[in-house]
Amino acid sequence: MFNVTTGLAIWCSEAMTLALVAFIAWRHNVRDKTYFYWGIGFFLSGVGFAMVALRNHIPDILSIEAGNAIALAGQSAWVAGYLALDKRRMEWWVLLPPIVWLAGIFLPWVNDDYPNRVALYNLASATGATALAMAVSSPGLNREAARAKLAIIFIVQSCVCFAAAGAIGLISPGDKDAANLAGVAAMGTAFLLTFACALTFRLIMERSEQKLRILSITDTLTGVLNRRGLFAQFTRIQTKAFDDKRQVAVLLFDLDNFKRINDRFGHQGGDAVLTVFARMARQFTPSGVFGRMGGEEFAAFASVADQTEAEALAESIRTEFCRVPVSTGDAIVPATVSVGVALASPLEANMDKLVSAADRALYAAKGAGRNCTVIFGEAEAAAPPKVEPDHTTGELVPTLDDQIHALRRVGSLGRG
Repeated sequence: MFNVTTGLAIWCSEAMTLALVAFIAWRHNVRDKTYFYWGIGFFLSGVGFAMVALRNHIPDILSIEAGNAIALAGQSAWVAGYLALDKRRMEWWVLLPPIVWLAGIFLPWVNDDYPNRVALYNLASATGATALAMAVSSPGLNREAARAKLAIIFIVQSCVCFAAAGAIGLISPGDKDAANLAGVAAMGTAFLLTFACALTFRLIMERSEQKLRILSITDTLTGVLNRRGLFAQFTRIQTKAFDDKRQVAVLLFDLDNFKRINDRFGHQGGDAVLTVFARMARQFTPSGVFGRMGGEEFAAFASVADQTEAEALAESIRTEFCRVPVSTGDAIVPATVSVGVALASPLEANMDKLVSAADRALYAAKGAGRNCTVIFGEAEAAAPPKVEPDHTTGELVPTLDDQIHALRRVGSLGRG
C-alpha cells in the first residue's frame, strides 16, 4: 500500500525549499510579483500537505477540510504567478481549486467517505491544472518555445487528476484502493510538476534573453531602434518592397541647431527634443522602421511607391514636428528638422549607398537653410558623391554643385 504520510512529508520539504528559493528571487525585484506568488504557492502547498499528514494528531477539520483547502490555494497562487509573469490582471477562476473543494467537502456523503474525498480533491486539483494551462497558453501572449510544452504538461496533469476522480466514481473502491489510487495520482502530479518547474525556468531564461536582445538594439533615451537595430531591418524592408513592387526609401533626419538648443536650454531640453521627435516620427512610419543613428540624427527605412510618396512622408514628419510643442517644464523649445531622402529599386538597393546618398541630400538641406526636405532619386543615389573640405570643420562634405543637383530633384522646398 502506498504510504501517504511519507509521500506528503517528502513533498512538504521540497515545497518549502522551493518557496524559500522563490522568495529570495523576489527580493531582487520586489515590484515584480511573479516570484512572490510562486513562493506563496509553494509555502501554502507545503503547509497544507503538512496538515494533511498530521491527520489523527490534529482535529479533522484542520487536517481534512482546512489542510486540503490550503494546499489547493497554493495552486491558485501558482496560477497568479503565471498571470503576473505576463503582466496580466488577476481573473476570478484563479480561486477555483479551493472553491471546488470547499463547495463539496461539507456534503455528508463526501465528508464521511474517504474515496469520495479523494475524488473531490482530484477534481479540484484538475481544475487547478486546467487554470495553469490557461494561464500559460492564452492567445496574444509571447510565443516562447517553452510555453507550449508547459501548457501540455499542465493539460496532462489535469487529465491524470480527472482520470483518478473518474475511476473512483466508476469502480467505487474501498479505502485501501482509493489510497493507492490517490498515491498514483499524487506521484504522477509531482513528477509532472518537476518538469513544469524546469520548463518554467527555461521560459524565464528565454524571456530574459529576449529582453537583452531588445535592449541591445534599442536606444535607451528615445526607445526607438539604435543604429544596430535599424540596419538589421533593412533586408526586411527591401524584401517587402520587392514583394509589393515598390521602391526602397532611406530618410535621414537631423535636428537643426541642436548644439544651440543644448547651450540655451541645457541637456534636459536637448533630451526632450530628441524624445518628442522620436515619438512623433515613429508614428508616421508604422510599416517601415525608424531609429536613432546617433546624436541628433535619426533615420527611417520605408517601402514607397515613388519619389512623391517618399517626399510626402518626409514632409509630413517635418511639418508635424514644427507644430509639436517641445516643453522642458520651464520653457517651450523651438525646434525644426532637416530631411534627406534617397530611393532605389529593391533589386538595386544597397544600404550603404542609400544612406550615403540620403546623407548627401541632408547636407543639401542644411545648405539650403535647414528645415526643409531634399531628395535624391535612384540615379543620383547610385552615383558617387563629389566632396570638398568644409572651411569651418575641415570635414569632407558634398560640393555645392552636388547639393544644387540634389535640390533640383525636389519640386518645392517645404519651409516650417
